[in-house]
Amino acid sequence: MTRRTAYEVAVRAEATLGEGPTWDPAAGRLLWIDILASRVHTYDPATGRRTLRRTDQHVGAVKPRAGGGLVLNLRDGVGLLDPDDTFRWLHRDAVPGRRGNDAAVAPDGTLWAGTMRYDEATGGGTLSRITGDGTARTVLDDVTVSNGTGWSPDGRLMYYVDTPTRRIDVLDHDPATGRVTGRRPLAEIEEGAGFPDGLTVDADGCVWVALWDGAAVRRYTPAGDLDRVIPLPVPRVTACAFGGAGLTDLYVTTARVGLPAPHPLAGSLLVVPDAGRGLAPPAFEG
Repeated sequence: MTRRTAYEVAVRAEATLGEGPTWDPAAGRLLWIDILASRVHTYDPATGRRTLRRTDQHVGAVKPRAGGGLVLNLRDGVGLLDPDDTFRWLHRDAVPGRRGNDAAVAPDGTLWAGTMRYDEATGGGTLSRITGDGTARTVLDDVTVSNGTGWSPDGRLMYYVDTPTRRIDVLDHDPATGRVTGRRPLAEIEEGAGFPDGLTVDADGCVWVALWDGAAVRRYTPAGDLDRVIPLPVPRVTACAFGGAGLTDLYVTTARVGLPAPHPLAGSLLVVPDAGRGLAPPAFEG
């Protein structure tokens, strides 16, 4: 196992709950969000240009769309933001006390959107697969805090985190139908090392996971062995994704929420240059 600490500050910020870094290859920029501040951020590493857009609801995830614009996992469902900044609902599913959380785009272009209750009640969340026409199918129910989701390079395995379980699970995924079966643990985060949050899968099929209250990002092999740890100065590390022209830089979001004395970098977007090699992220088909 190797340890590496060569992180840099990409965007110094004070996000309450920074989350969901996603590389947008068509625009050459990174998307990320502040869930509880209802903000969508963009960052262009080539120019340093940043943008900020406020949403009308708490936003759990943002992803690029194949035809331009963005898809948003919001409090009351999934919405579309068109290139002209027009908003419309794609799949509205409002449940009192519940909000959208992390989401991911599968290799077939569908959106896998998670939910959770604000009070984090056990079993109060779901993971749903949503197609470009808004058709939704519940993939997993009885979820508490639906978080990191990703696929192996060949699309035949899906990795998933329900944070309170302390596990990264792996499921068999049928790329033709989007069905998942055989859920089982890939790795478990030991007591005192934090809780698994957002994840990404690299070109070698290894799973990188951010550790909430663990001040680190870890990489696990497809066999579930821990082989890399990136310590960070911020306790609440929330998610990670590869970006940049060669998909070699690992971007990491962080949070300040609930910390009595936040580290000066809590809420910032960090980056670990040349951390590995990511997979080209698919865009949502809608």
